[in-house]
Amino acid sequence: MAMNEGKFSTIDEYIATFPGDVQAILQKMRQIIHEAAPEAEEAISYQMPTFRQNGNLVHFAAFKNHIGFYPAPSGIEAFAEEIAPYFGGKGSLQFPKDKPIPYDLVRRIVRYRVEENQAKRKQKKG
Repeated sequence: MAMNEGKFSTIDEYIATFPGDVQAILQKMRQIIHEAAPEAEEAISYQMPTFRQNGNLVHFAAFKNHIGFYPAPSGIEAFAEEIAPYFGGKGSLQFPKDKPIPYDLVRRIVRYRVEENQAKRKQKKG
């Protein structure tokens, strides 16, 4: 799918490479992340949609059977019990495309990552 489509410079370019049903999921992920981190900037990193605020917050990507969500290992650890059904490995979650995406969980993880990055930034300045 999109990972083989070449280089992307925007999230819109990335999302446009998928079928409509997958585009809808990716747009919803994007919307939820924006709501949870309204000051975050969009980027493409590792050829995946990325949000940055005081450093990388989260990445997401579509695959054949799932949507990958990458909130860094700390985002995984902080929500260990809730993310157990979606755990895909160090720093990643896998949301099956044939099941409801846990958008509220995504929102809470993003908010956690925003707070974490803000705290790290304050530590560096202080």
